[in-house]
Amino acid sequence: MAKVESFELDHTKVLAPYVRLITVEEGPKGDKISNFDLRLVQPNQDAIPTGGLHTIEHLLASLLRDRMDGVIDCSPFGCRTGFHLITWGEHSTTEVAKALKGSLEAIANDITWADVPGTTIESCGNYKDHSLFSAKEWSKLILSQGISVDPFDRSVLA
Repeated sequence: MAKVESFELDHTKVLAPYVRLITVEEGPKGDKISNFDLRLVQPNQDAIPTGGLHTIEHLLASLLRDRMDGVIDCSPFGCRTGFHLITWGEHSTTEVAKALKGSLEAIANDITWADVPGTTIESCGNYKDHSLFSAKEWSKLILSQGISVDPFDRSVLA
């Protein structure tokens, strides 16, 4: 089987919340795609409940695109500790962390239920499994800890 970088990461050594560049892949025509680890909670110590994580996912899909160019996808980890962010081109971890911080601040302070996209039976595959309350509470907790631009050292954004 092919090795997957994320499964090679020692999850006991990282210090969440953080943004980590996993890889930059270059396509046959020179196009670059970056994959980031947006780790919101400490692996094997916490996990965001599915309703809150699902709502954060739907909100990040829009909020990150509002804050940075080239966002392709933001998908949750099955372990419920964070997200993969896939982008066109190369971005610094600081740029991504600032976009993530601004997005979480919006979730924590500004977003109402009317703002959450994709919450109907027509627009979501599991529309009953959302919790804006949980999304707000987890966003506040993550922000209170600060978002680091280094997975192994708490180099927290100001």
